[in-house]
Amino acid sequence: MKIRIAIQKSGRLNEDSLKILKDCGISIDNGKDQLKASARNFPMEVFYLRNGDIPQYLRDGVVDIAIIGENVLIEKGADIEFVEKLGFSKCKVSLAIPKSVNYNSVKDFEGKRIATSYPNTVRNYLEENDVKADLHVISGSVEIAPNIGLADAICDIVSSGSTLFKNNLKEVEVMLKSEAVLAVSPKISDERKEILTRMQFRIQSVLQARQSKYVLMNAPNDKLDSILKLLPGMRSPTVLPLAEAGWSSVHTVINKDRFWEVIDELKQSGAEGILVCPIEKMVL
Repeated sequence: MKIRIAIQKSGRLNEDSLKILKDCGISIDNGKDQLKASARNFPMEVFYLRNGDIPQYLRDGVVDIAIIGENVLIEKGADIEFVEKLGFSKCKVSLAIPKSVNYNSVKDFEGKRIATSYPNTVRNYLEENDVKADLHVISGSVEIAPNIGLADAICDIVSSGSTLFKNNLKEVEVMLKSEAVLAVSPKISDERKEILTRMQFRIQSVLQARQSKYVLMNAPNDKLDSILKLLPGMRSPTVLPLAEAGWSSVHTVINKDRFWEVIDELKQSGAEGILVCPIEKMVL
């Protein structure tokens, strides 16, 4: 029995998906241009599919799980649940208009023409705001639509905003924020749910490690109490005596979002020789 996972067959999401599987210790036998591959050391088959097709494969039970953008799931698979947010491939789905056009509120889209590859997302957003507009559904690049007179505005994925800038557009409404998620087929069997549970444990360990740094430092014993009060940790910091009298070695884990703030406070409190190490896996 193998669990069947779908990932995007090309692009950034493909690379990030394969990386998290690798970090979970899952080795994929993947030849060039293969549409399906097996893992050597985990009961898994990988299906390489077009991103927009994945929700239907999940719905039909052809695959059991998938790494997919939350934005695609909202647009084409609102009935499909996900069990993990994966922290990569982050983006926004936004409304944008020409830079030269003044903007006041979402009401400005009343009666306007909007080009998009996300008609359901746009329609739901406009309905929530009691706005009626004409939607032009386009597959592929929509940024050119206002420049050729096809639409007054667009709805599209925004990552860095550079594509909008190049096409003389500006982002005016963020409809949703998205990242890669682990989605699950409503038809997954109990046997494959057990494999999914094992896989989730590995993913959570990897994600926790990505958010953390292992920190070692030397601390004078007379300042140890004040230093320990600054330190978050999985349970509590590890304190070991140094060969030099009056000093201790302190080991802990710090969340990367607070890392520099905590380091600055530690230095001010007397910590020295601070060493920072990446964490490969973190099992709680």
